[in-house]
Amino acid sequence: MGELNLPASSLVYLDTQIIIYSVEKHPTYWSLLRPMWQRSAIADIQLISSELALLETLVAPLKNADVVLVNAYERLLLSTEMQLLPITRTILKEAAQMRSQTNLKTPDAIHAATAIAHNCSIFLTNDYGFRRVASLPLVVLSDII
Repeated sequence: MGELNLPASSLVYLDTQIIIYSVEKHPTYWSLLRPMWQRSAIADIQLISSELALLETLVAPLKNADVVLVNAYERLLLSTEMQLLPITRTILKEAAQMRSQTNLKTPDAIHAATAIAHNCSIFLTNDYGFRRVASLPLVVLSDII
């Protein structure tokens, strides 16, 4: 298994499934992700995502009436360990432009546009579809394993 290399002072964008893997301690990925959260806790790196991640992470736990998991997601996403960025009109316009060129799904285009607008050092995902966005500083978790 490889190692997730995140330079000091990195601005790391987390795609939704990375948040899910972290909160639910995914057996394949948690050992790779744990050091990232430890570094975030001491402010060595900064973790960000779109407010869209709040919606995306809560759907399954709400559907399953899993209050414990809903609370775990909210506790993490609304904590100081990471920052959720607003979906602005500018982001939506950029996402629309991106969709027209790459055929990304709307949520993915919003995530990519948000990361680019905030000059992220790394876009951490496990979705190869983001490779269609040339300007995204992409790291795919499966490539590290």
